[in-house]
Amino acid sequence: MVRLLKYCLSSILVISSSCQEVSDQDNALARRAEAEQVFKEALQYYQGTPNCMRLIEKATLIDTTYAEAIRELSVAYLKRGLPHKWKPLFDRAVHHDPKTWLMARGVIYLKSYRNYKKSIEDLDAADALTPDFVDYIAGHSIDYWRGMAYLGLKDYKNSIHYYDKHIKKETEETGEDWVELEAFLYRGIAYYETGKKTLAKGNFHKILHYSSRSADAKYYLAKIFNENGQKDSAISYIKGAKKDFELGFYNRRNYVEALRQIYWEDLDELEKSLDE
Repeated sequence: MVRLLKYCLSSILVISSSCQEVSDQDNALARRAEAEQVFKEALQYYQGTPNCMRLIEKATLIDTTYAEAIRELSVAYLKRGLPHKWKPLFDRAVHHDPKTWLMARGVIYLKSYRNYKKSIEDLDAADALTPDFVDYIAGHSIDYWRGMAYLGLKDYKNSIHYYDKHIKKETEETGEDWVELEAFLYRGIAYYETGKKTLAKGNFHKILHYSSRSADAKYYLAKIFNENGQKDSAISYIKGAKKDFELGFYNRRNYVEALRQIYWEDLDELEKSLDE
């Protein structure tokens, strides 16, 4: 009789626990559905406006694990240069959905805060989460971003390594004409900084092969020709670089300075040195 009673009590506890788990799951799904609806309403307003922020915050309160909404709430603070408000929110998004947002945080460390070491840590950790395929974000592969981060650290060997991987994969899958010109630019800069001018020239010429206008490519070619004693070619390229710059054909980004971004003063200084 005692044994039967114990068995019955045990069965009741198991059933009760299972019912509780089902109930918790149902509640979580209901909260997520409600939060998603509020988040959808928020996106009808311009990013960062009071109505948008209020509704996104409401969504994150309905479902505190809703990583997409938490991340979106952080964006307005990022764009306004308020890292003390951006980072805690983005860290929460990463905590709840690392596969989606860890790589994104690494790119933000790179582009917005120039924290190259933290960027590489996040990018490597994100890559480890998906070992069977190459991750992409903002239209670029993880190797593209790692190449840029290592360039920022002036670790040119690793920068070239990752840009080689990126360019090779893109070329094999879609053709070289689909490779981002910035990949050739940054690999060319890495070669230039290591004194491998022939390889650097090859990358800058590759840019001009696919796009006749690039102030960056022409600026570096002018530097190389000048250093090689070919002054006439250097003058021709720097004049072309200035024309392209005036037309807006140079590497730049919204909100933040692009890595190794050139300015009119850089072009002017080089041209004046050639006239001396």
